[in-house]
Formats: sequence, C-alpha cells, structure tokens
Amino acid sequence: MTVVIRPAKLADIPAITRIYAHAVEHGTASFELTAPDEAEMARRMAELTTRNFPYLVAIVGGETGGYAYAGPYRARPAYRFTVENSVYVAPEIHRRGVGKALLDALIEACTGLDFRLMVAVIGDSNQAASIGVHLAAGFTHVGVLKNIGYKFDRWLDTVLMQRALGPGAAAPPARDG
Repeated sequence: MTVVIRPAKLADIPAITRIYAHAVEHGTASFELTAPDEAEMARRMAELTTRNFPYLVAIVGGETGGYAYAGPYRARPAYRFTVENSVYVAPEIHRRGVGKALLDALIEACTGLDFRLMVAVIGDSNQAASIGVHLAAGFTHVGVLKNIGYKFDRWLDTVLMQRALGPGAAAPPARDG
C-alpha cells in the first residue's frame, strides 16, 4: 500500500470530517461527544495553518485515508516551543502503517519549524494501537491522568507521552517563537 503524505487543503475537509466523525461517534481517541461539521473542521484547520502549524493528510489509493496536525500544547508563551499532535486514520485502513507515516511526517515538519517537544495526549489508556505508534516514533510514556473524561457511559484516562524534537532541550531555540 502506497501512502503519500502532503499538506492538507480545503478540498480535504469532507474526508477529514468523515474520519473525525467516526472517531468521535465510535471511539475514545477524541473526548468530543458530538462530531463537528465541515465548516467547523475547516475553521479549526485554518486556525492552525494560518499560525504555520503543520496539517497533513495521507493519500492512500487516491483517497484521503488519514490526517494529522500539530497545534499549541498550551496557550502560555513559555510553551511556544512545545506542540501537541493529533493523528486520525480512516477505520477501514487501521493498522496498516498510515498513522505511523503521518506521525513521522508530522515530527519531521515540526522539527523543521524549530519546535523542541511534541506531546501526545492519548484518549483512553486502552488505546494500545495509538500508544504503540507513538512508542515506535520515539515517544516515552510520562504519565496517566486517571478517570479524567466520561464518554460512552464510562470513565476514561488519558495517556501522556512526549518526544524531543531536533536538539530538544540541549540547546536554545533558533527563533524567539
């Protein structure tokens, strides 16, 4: 299976919306309870891309099979060199390397932008596939927030993982932020 990773475009929003809607309605990767519509997903993408955060799609067999983006970890200025990642893959192609390809490309893009740390906040400590993909991409487990969300009539944890980008904390950033 050939996977082509490229920057997302507005034309990708219908597929991105479908992929995310499935994750919201059937899974615990997202703690949203109601899937946003295309207009909201387009707004969210524009909010990140106008601030120069990477937003990528995976093209598999000519179709959008997944997407990934990085955004600010937190709003306070001292966090400006830390990003949080999000990766979503169409359910029919789970466990075929698409998520790993997206995450690797996202790591590369964020490193090129002089970000120094990537954080993964993985919904549900039972998300073995997502945890495994992050481990394979060099992330380390740094904690679990127990019973922090409630969805599908059960309490959910979030797993926190992180990965240094570029020189990480070994050198100051080349830019001011």
